[in-house]
Order: sequence, then structure tokens, then C-alpha cells
Amino acid sequence: MTVRRTLPQRSRTTVGAWCFVDHYGPDDVSVTGGMSVPPHPHTGLQTVSWLFSGEIEHRDSTGAHAMVRPGELNLMTAGKGVSHSEYSTPATTTLHGAQLWVALPDADRGLDPDFDHYAPGSVSGAGWMARVFLGSLLGVTSPVSTRTPLVGAELVLEPGCMLAVDVDPAHEHGVLVDAGEPTVAGRATARGDLAVVPLGRDTLRLEAGPTPARVLVLGGEPLGEAIVMFWNFVGRDHDDVAAAREDWQAQLGDDGALLPGRFGVPADDPQPPVPAPALPNARLRQRH
Repeated sequence: MTVRRTLPQRSRTTVGAWCFVDHYGPDDVSVTGGMSVPPHPHTGLQTVSWLFSGEIEHRDSTGAHAMVRPGELNLMTAGKGVSHSEYSTPATTTLHGAQLWVALPDADRGLDPDFDHYAPGSVSGAGWMARVFLGSLLGVTSPVSTRTPLVGAELVLEPGCMLAVDVDPAHEHGVLVDAGEPTVAGRATARGDLAVVPLGRDTLRLEAGPTPARVLVLGGEPLGEAIVMFWNFVGRDHDDVAAAREDWQAQLGDDGALLPGRFGVPADDPQPPVPAPALPNARLRQRH
């Protein structure tokens, strides 16, 4: 699959508590083979799955078994540890979407894992349409609970549309451009860009170019905590993620099965779990 890692970047680790953005596709599944991610672990974060086209089957160790479909939110809270898998379905011809992570604040990293599904309705105006899947924007509030103040929304603009969106000045925002070449807060962008809008702005101005634009608006109050990210783990120091890796490796059976343990076992998964990569030779450093 074609995947663009837009966060973290060398110059920026988080936007609010958003700490990871993978933007993928559109890919012809008959050529790429689609998505096949066998059981793997997470700690200290929430995963946010959002599709533009295609369908993905999700299983996790909370017992959740759900489909990820365009315009519908799947939010999995890893907390102290969860395992899950994702596979594009046979009916998928084109796979296109974003995989997003939210770092949990230190006080909530020990939560029991959980899973939420939400299909937001659309709100529209002259030349634009939006779906708000987390937080509040454009007069709409998502019912899905978050552990830090967040906003997440998909916006689609017709060619030439200019939209001024009221936003919380206590939030920083990232605008991920999926289609078109919109101007974001006065900055020209291209597909795949993540335009970052700093604190203190109470209006986010978007203007589509000569072609339709589609963006994800991701915002929130700054996390205010240093984090360490390694593989699928978010911790506060090297020892956090080293312990999580060790716990995951201890669940890998000699016969390729996933054994009971800290991360649980997704039921009826068709593939064996993924082993963790080796830790680097040096201690992992915190990012702010």
C-alpha cells in the first residue's frame, strides 16, 4: 500500500494529543493486495480509523468485531494494553483512508482497553460538507468520549469555496489534505500535506482551489507531556516501551498462536500475531 507518514515529523511530535497520522491510498486492491495487519499490540494510546473508500474488518481483544466503513469512526482505547488486527474485505476494490493515534495522558495510560463505533451525520452549507467524529466543530458535537480535549472532522469543499470555521483558540490544529490544493490559514497546500495552525487562532480559514478539496481537521489542547513512541507503543520513557515489548513477546506461542496475557487475544483471528522488532542499541529518548 501507498502510505504517507505525516506525523510525527522531525520538527513536530504531536498536534494536540494527536501523535501519529498515516494517510494511505487510494490504492487498487487488486494490485496492492490491500490491508493485511495480523494481531499486534498497543499501549498508551487510542487508535482512530477513518476511511474514504473501501472496508476493513477489525477484531480486538476487548471482544469487538466491527467493520470500518467510509464516514464511520472506529475508536479503540488501548490503555494498559490491547491487541487487534485489521484486514480489508474481499468486497473492497479501492482502499483509501487515514490511521490516526491519540496519546493518552499519563493519568489515563492504565485504563482498561475499550472500543467505540460512531457514524456521524453530515452538516453542510454553501459549497461545503462536514462530518464531525470527535469533539465539537461547526455547531456539531460528537458523543464519543476522549481523554483530552480533541476535535476530528472531515471537510469537503467545492471548487472555489471559502469557509471560515470557528475553532477553540486553546487548541492547536493540523489540517491533513487528502484531495485538492486548498489554502489553509493563508498557506498553499498540496495533497498529503499536514498544515499546522498554532494556538491562539479562533478561526480556521479554508479555501478550495479550482478542484474539490477534502481535508481532515485534527485539533486539541497541547498534550503538555513528553512521550516515547516505539513500534505500536506510547510510553513516557524507554523502560515503559521495553516492558510492553517484553510482555508482548511473552504472549507469542511456539506454534504461532497468541497466548493469554497483558494484551489479550482477538477471537477467531485468521492469522498468527506479529513479533515485535528489536529495541535499538541506545535508550529511546523522549519527545515533546
